[in-house]
Amino acid sequence: MALNLRQKQTECIIRMLNLNQPVNPTGTANEEVYKILIYDKFCQSILSPVIHVKDLRKHGVTLYFLIDKDRKPINDVPAVYFVQPNQSNIQRIVADASRSLYDSFYLNFSSSIPRPLLEDLASGALNSDSIHRISKIHDQYLEFVTLEDNLFSLSQKSTYLQLNDPSAGDKEIEDIIERVVSGLFCVLATLAVVPIIRCPRGGPAEMVASALDQKLRDHLLSKNNLFSEGGSFASSFQRPILCIFDRNFELSAAIQHDFRYHPLVHDILGLKLNRLTVPGEKGGMKSYELDSSDPFWTANGSLEFPEVAVEIETQLNTYKKDVDEVNRRTGGNAGAEFDGTDLIGNTKHLMNAVNSLPELTERKQVIDKHTNIATVLLGQIKERSLDAYVKKENDMMDRGGIDRNELLAVLKGKGTKMDKLRFAITYIISSETINPAEAEAVEAALVESEVDASAFQYVKKIKSLNVSLASANPASRNNIVDWAEKLYGQSISAVTAGVKNLLSSDRQLALTRTVEALMEGKPNPEIDSYLVFDPRAPKSSSGSSSSHLKGPFKEAIVFMIGGGNYVEYGSLQDLARHQQPVKHVIYGTTEILTGMEFVEQLSQLGNKMGLGNSVATSSATH
Repeated sequence: MALNLRQKQTECIIRMLNLNQPVNPTGTANEEVYKILIYDKFCQSILSPVIHVKDLRKHGVTLYFLIDKDRKPINDVPAVYFVQPNQSNIQRIVADASRSLYDSFYLNFSSSIPRPLLEDLASGALNSDSIHRISKIHDQYLEFVTLEDNLFSLSQKSTYLQLNDPSAGDKEIEDIIERVVSGLFCVLATLAVVPIIRCPRGGPAEMVASALDQKLRDHLLSKNNLFSEGGSFASSFQRPILCIFDRNFELSAAIQHDFRYHPLVHDILGLKLNRLTVPGEKGGMKSYELDSSDPFWTANGSLEFPEVAVEIETQLNTYKKDVDEVNRRTGGNAGAEFDGTDLIGNTKHLMNAVNSLPELTERKQVIDKHTNIATVLLGQIKERSLDAYVKKENDMMDRGGIDRNELLAVLKGKGTKMDKLRFAITYIISSETINPAEAEAVEAALVESEVDASAFQYVKKIKSLNVSLASANPASRNNIVDWAEKLYGQSISAVTAGVKNLLSSDRQLALTRTVEALMEGKPNPEIDSYLVFDPRAPKSSSGSSSSHLKGPFKEAIVFMIGGGNYVEYGSLQDLARHQQPVKHVIYGTTEILTGMEFVEQLSQLGNKMGLGNSVATSSATH
């Protein structure tokens, strides 16, 4: 059975809303209890993409509040709390219980509550004589946001910036790695699978893989563990492979412009938690939900924008034909003599027409929604020449460079400051060697357009470091590595994936090709050096490759540390669909970022290293 993260997470949330009672096949509890839901900001973002207001009512939730809002007492009603296990939430729960705000408290924490906090909760409830109000405490292991069936985010902000910050100490790096591991553990616990873990050597990917392996091993030692998989003898093809990468593995995918529907809507219009607000056709703002309940969004997300426009037109014409057909059938035959059989036939047509109305109305709403979104997108594409950016960036990545005049023409042409900055960074990544005169001309063009060039300079610095690293002799290479690791934290392996030999002619991302090779499990020089961790195997075999761990795998979970995007998600889904037999790939990341949001993190890193010009970073966004 294919792993469906969204379905599994929704089932856990529904069980939680029903006071952790078993739920019957209709998805409701056997005994309906009216209750109140209290959540914090983070857990609101977990609930938002998977549970709608009507679903809350269906499960007996009559009122819902943020935990930090002032609330009035409500008698004889249980309250379901869904919050992160932190000090401020524990204090608030104790305060609520001591004021007897609700009849009983069902406490659900998004991840495992640490022992000291549990003790604080117990002593606080005892001291305020409210311990009898706390009915149940559950660790839910739900600390991740599921946006689609195969897409999740840990919603951990600025991970790339924190991991690559030159001033970050060992303790800070360890804390970030621990948070990422905790989030990934929640995902695996929800899916109830213990995967085979693969990752490149070095950097955050290995740190996370190693720590996750240890956490799973420790957990599997306990009798009542969260993994219902059949023992340590479960054959390898039943277990998924978890491929962990660091954002530096392929920097270009986080920065380039893309012309497919999903990435465009996210990057240009700012899709957040499956919600979007755009100007309406008749003025004012329109808010839309874009998720698996929208058939057009699901079916056409990977199409290029012009194909999406054609598809909208096609669906509109089909809809008009269907409406005309209903009108024709229910209109009767003009001038025909009336008889009883016609009445029966006509009544049948009328009933069919009435039954088809809701479906037709729904189709029209979907068409209108995407017509409006496409119109707004088209305005942005024309205004900023986004199609030209996409074409030239792809050409650069394919050819490993661009004509100097063409390069400078783009930087002096249409587009926002951020578009130009992203283009300039893509140029640096795509060049096999950096031409100093050309790089200076690019920088001058950026400054002329009042763009903060610190992100450009940061990537240029790392790129030149990699070049010198590749050409240095072993003795001096060690010195460069020592110096670089002091200066750049984990980013020593950065930007090498931009070189064109990592991109095949059909524009497949390096990430996608690597995941394909890892799932196939055949000998391949690109992945032979990758580490292998099997949390179910004896410790001695960990980190080395072993024949039964090599696949082939039907299912994969791909995780990107430091920010992911819809470009990589779409590419991996295409890979899964086109495999024979069809494979299944879940894509997750520390946070979903637009190109602009990621470049802003690069800018901050540049500023921390004293790079860039005096123009404020914020100006790059305009």
